[in-house]
Amino acid sequence: MSDTSLATTLYNLATGDDGARFCKDIPDSQCNDQPVNFLLQIISQSLSKTGDALADAKVVLPWLIGAVGAPVYLIGFLVPIRESLALLPQILVGGVLRRFSIRKHFWSVSSLIEGTCIAGMALVGLMGLQGNAAGWIIVALLVLFSLARGVASIAAKDVLGKTVSKTRRGRVSGYAATASGIAASLVGFYLVFAPSDMRPDWVLYALLFAASVTWLLAAVSYEQLLEHPGATEGGQTLRDVFREQLQTLMSDRDLQRFLLARTFMISTALMGPMFVALAQRESGTNLSSLGWLILATGLAGALSSSFWGWFSDISSRRTMAYAAGGAGLLGAVTLFILYFVPSLAGYVHFYAGLVFLLGVSHAGVRIGRKTHIVDMAGKDKKPEYVALSNSIIGVLLLIIGAFSGLTLTFGLEFGIGVLSALALIGAGTALTMRDVQA
Repeated sequence: MSDTSLATTLYNLATGDDGARFCKDIPDSQCNDQPVNFLLQIISQSLSKTGDALADAKVVLPWLIGAVGAPVYLIGFLVPIRESLALLPQILVGGVLRRFSIRKHFWSVSSLIEGTCIAGMALVGLMGLQGNAAGWIIVALLVLFSLARGVASIAAKDVLGKTVSKTRRGRVSGYAATASGIAASLVGFYLVFAPSDMRPDWVLYALLFAASVTWLLAAVSYEQLLEHPGATEGGQTLRDVFREQLQTLMSDRDLQRFLLARTFMISTALMGPMFVALAQRESGTNLSSLGWLILATGLAGALSSSFWGWFSDISSRRTMAYAAGGAGLLGAVTLFILYFVPSLAGYVHFYAGLVFLLGVSHAGVRIGRKTHIVDMAGKDKKPEYVALSNSIIGVLLLIIGAFSGLTLTFGLEFGIGVLSALALIGAGTALTMRDVQA
């Protein structure tokens, strides 16, 4: 069986197309290559997402900050930097990207930079750097990593929109997240159940090196995509980009409502470190505790992402709403347990359960919003819509991140309560959006 025939068979199994050519909104020239591109993007995204899991800013990097003896307050910078700086440059990248007919190279080069930055973080620990210097080097590498991530994000959505049809894209993200979740779960399982002499302190740095390798392999895989040249009209100056993006924002009610819902759903990303902080406060910071949290995060992705990908191809707005609603309710239930069943607070398994359920909800939010923005944009506006959306959310993430940090002065429980309320508001807003899969 040829590689193309194998790709077609696997594609048909994954999508249920049964040999039919389903190319709803991609060029006819890309239709025959869709099975191969579908599988290559799952492989590339699986590798990239595995790297994300092994170097998670919500779980693993806080452990790294503690391991090198850096100031605890640096932990508060990790998620806002990781998320916001991956979003802010995209309003500029979207306009530049339009000048190139082949865009996969942007993702591949960015992936190489990401892997190099994570390897640098591992070297900080292995070289014995400690304290402020080590912490700030890690933060600086995270800044560069996040900027590269922003370029990769806009390129990935544009190439996905060119090469995989509507009602098939959610499954790319879903299957990739499932595969990466399985990989992360295996790592977490090892950290939890391996004898203590088989998980020395340097295993943390080995995890980061493994993460860097996944990004390098992802870059190689992505370069194999059969991307046909796309339109280059609309390559613009910086002034033109800002003017047109502002006009798009002011005139598109669907985009406005999506951005409002996504703003409230930022809370689902910020809630995770609070659960991790609770776990560290109550149950310690050894590698077995870290293993439970990685295992929970990996299982959440592995068990839920394919479902969310399938569901988002049916209704991305309901995917966003149900997932964000689940995160909001989880926060409320957590507070109830902490106040009325405090005996559970000393067990890492309790926090692993919280991280698992939050991971399920956050996976739905991420897959739902990615599918919604690509399907809402149509054929010609994907880079602009994604760049505008992500850049605005990047600014708002910094603001809401600072706000959530202020709430922590009143305690972790108060911060969880505020973020839970925002998630529930986001869920209600999502239900008012237009169904773009219709």
